Amino acid sequence: MASSRQQTQKSFFRRLDWKLISLILILCIISVTTIHSAMGGGQYSMDFGVRQVFYYVLGAIIAFMIMLVSPKKIRKYVNMIYGIFVVLLIGLIILPESSFTPIINGAKSWYRLGPISIQPSEFMKIVLILAVSKVVAQHNRFTFNKSLETDFMLLLKIFGVTIIPMGLILLQNDLGTTLVFLAIIAGIVIVSGVTWKILAPLFGSAIVLGGGLILSIIYNPSFIENISGIKTYQLGRINSWLDPYTYSTGDGFHLTESMKAIGSGQLIGKGLNNGEVYIPENHTDFIFSVIGEEFGFVGAVIVLGIFLLLLLHLIRLAISSDDLFSKSFIVGYTSLLLFHIVQNIGMTIQLLPITGIPLPFISYGGSSLWSLMAGIGVLLSIHYHAPKKYDATAVQSRISK
Repeated sequence: MASSRQQTQKSFFRRLDWKLISLILILCIISVTTIHSAMGGGQYSMDFGVRQVFYYVLGAIIAFMIMLVSPKKIRKYVNMIYGIFVVLLIGLIILPESSFTPIINGAKSWYRLGPISIQPSEFMKIVLILAVSKVVAQHNRFTFNKSLETDFMLLLKIFGVTIIPMGLILLQNDLGTTLVFLAIIAGIVIVSGVTWKILAPLFGSAIVLGGGLILSIIYNPSFIENISGIKTYQLGRINSWLDPYTYSTGDGFHLTESMKAIGSGQLIGKGLNNGEVYIPENHTDFIFSVIGEEFGFVGAVIVLGIFLLLLLHLIRLAISSDDLFSKSFIVGYTSLLLFHIVQNIGMTIQLLPITGIPLPFISYGGSSLWSLMAGIGVLLSIHYHAPKKYDATAVQSRISK
């Protein structure tokens, strides 16, 4: 009896994705340490690093609970979960401002439950990956003769699943999350089986359209405001990105201070708790500025290296997966992380415009971290419930016994 229990425990631990767990644990340590250090500026009376520990513990519980559910069962309940979060997004639009649906930083994007605020749009990123992955898997399962028509039909299905939450989030003036949705869809579509005869002109048109929008914002911003309804302050972020020092007392303040902080860190940084450059809310979207200032170029490269290892591990997991639903989810989640990492770090060093997109697993925040950990739970589930694969030596050994 005891031997059987030991075998079960051994099997449980062997089925865990220890590489993924180790990388997330390292990012947790970096996150808590850096957030605690960011509190040294005296902006707040409390230490958000302690709260981040709580968020990580709760996130780990969420990930573990999801891991125990097989991908097949997760896939079964995707439609219901999708519907719940669409309703939550609609609620933010139709419900009046209150203590339950407060306006925070000019946006009504949260549900507040006592001391905890939940942002449905963050969780919708993971739900959308699940929903689109299910659409792709089901379409390919029942499509026996692939053609341009069937590929167009798949794109229409993906569009139908995406347009509702994307439209609801745009109504919240959350352009950053909308861009994340586009990155997720782009990643999944690439592995969905759609021919490049469609994808090449589609992505080419998107690049041309994006470039045209940026040029229009620079040279004719009133045109963009009139046709899209995008607020003036959102267009101001483009101008402050291109010429931050002209707007250093307004929209460009965060960017100029961020570059000053990162530049002053030089090679090895000023040391933990020795940050000197003042950046408002530096423990959230501008946490990379704290890393650059206190740990220098070396610290920044180490953080980038850890993210690279994480992305490479996910790519290997996607390649090894034989299930299209699982493969699509992994690629979608990888696309989400890659966009967040590039956009967040790029905006702190003037490579990209400033958006309210956090640095994954490092920036302070409950909803963002919990949604990412929910995604980690699905990844752990894919690995944990994958069919066991034995090498030839092990099989021969079993036969001989």
